[in-house]
Amino acid sequence: MKRILYILALSTVVWSCGGGSDTPTPPPTPVNNAPTVPTLVYPTNNLLCIDNPVACEWNASTDSDGDAITYQIEVAQNSTFTVDKQTFNGSSLTQSVPLIEDVAYYWRVKATDSESASSSYSSVNQFYTYGEGVTNHLPFTPELVWPKLNDLVTGTTVTLQWTASDVDTADSLTYDVYFGTDQANLAIESAGQTATSLETPTLAASTPYYWKVVVNDGQGGQTIGQVWSFTTD
Repeated sequence: MKRILYILALSTVVWSCGGGSDTPTPPPTPVNNAPTVPTLVYPTNNLLCIDNPVACEWNASTDSDGDAITYQIEVAQNSTFTVDKQTFNGSSLTQSVPLIEDVAYYWRVKATDSESASSSYSSVNQFYTYGEGVTNHLPFTPELVWPKLNDLVTGTTVTLQWTASDVDTADSLTYDVYFGTDQANLAIESAGQTATSLETPTLAASTPYYWKVVVNDGQGGQTIGQVWSFTTD
C-alpha cells in the first residue's frame, strides 16, 4: 500500500514539473510610436506677411518605426482655431494658403503616421497679412500664461498673467482686465494698465472665476481676448 501511494505521489510531481500546454506564448503586440512634433519655419511668429497666398513651411517629423508621415495644417483667425479655420492634409512640408488682407492669422501643424498615431500640435505662430494703405494693425489676441485654463488654484488670491504682441512694434500696448464669477457680465478690474499681470481681489473657496483681457495699441486698435477660467479649491 505504501508503495502504491509513493508511485502516485511521484507521478503527481513529474506531471506538475513537466506537464501543461505545449502551445508557445504569443509575442506581445508591437507598440506603435507617434511621430515627433513638427517645428514651424514660415511664417515666423509676429510677422507682417507681404505674400498672399502665404506658403506655410515646417520641418519634417521623424517616426521611430519608419512609418510614412502625413501632416495636418490649421490656419485660423484666432489662437483657439475656431474662427474661419482652414484645414489642409498632405505629405508635403509646404502648404499654400489663400488669406484675407489686413487680418491676423494663427497657424499650427501636427504629424500622423500610417498607423494613425498622431503627434501633438506644434507651437502656434501668429502673423498679419499685408493690406494696401493700412497704417495700423490690430494687436494679436492675448495669450494665457497663468492660471492655466480651467486650473484648480489654491490660496485667497492669484496673479493673472498673459502675453500680447503687435506687428507694429512701435505701438505701446495697454490692457483692460475684466474679472468676476458671472461669465456673461464680467466687470472691469483694471483699465489701461501696461503690466501683463494683475493680482485678483480676495477669492471665495470652491468658486469658478472668469477673466479676459482687452488689448489697446494706442492708435485706436483694440483686440478682445477670449474668456479664461479657473476654480478655487
